[in-house]
Amino acid sequence: MFAKTAIWTTVLSAGAVGAAQAGTVTVDVEVPRLNVAEYHKPYVAAWIEDGAGAHKSNLFVWYQVGKGDKWLKDLRTWWRKSGRDLSASEVSGLSSATKAPGRQTAKIDTSALKGLTPGDYVLNVEASREGGGREVVKAPFKWDGKKAVAASTKGTTELGAVAFAIKP
Repeated sequence: MFAKTAIWTTVLSAGAVGAAQAGTVTVDVEVPRLNVAEYHKPYVAAWIEDGAGAHKSNLFVWYQVGKGDKWLKDLRTWWRKSGRDLSASEVSGLSSATKAPGRQTAKIDTSALKGLTPGDYVLNVEASREGGGREVVKAPFKWDGKKAVAASTKGTTELGAVAFAIKP
């Protein structure tokens, strides 16, 4: 899977937005503060699927590299769609800690994202927390390859507001 190091990492996979030039993909994720006895920061994955539900691109995965590799499969939907098939050669990393409660932002250069043709897509964001719950939210969007696009959604337990924007 990924190189074993004892750092917390955000993993970005090269894979989506075909007609995009050097622009920015921004994903804002609200990690809610939960009133629980033992709080653990969640693992969070974001990826894009086409309108039929086929995986197209990983945007990021926030997890603890090394010690936490074995729990990546707790991001069940992402794991089944893509995670179990990833190799180090398919991944470009951006080091970062898993995220504390609050609004967190991931910015990704669109030049690293290839393959989306004009059509209907869905941003998926999944969170899973040790000793806690798991949640997947979906934000549909239409991509024409040229114009800026934005979408948003909101979770109910493990995720709060999620906003997504592509600015080519």
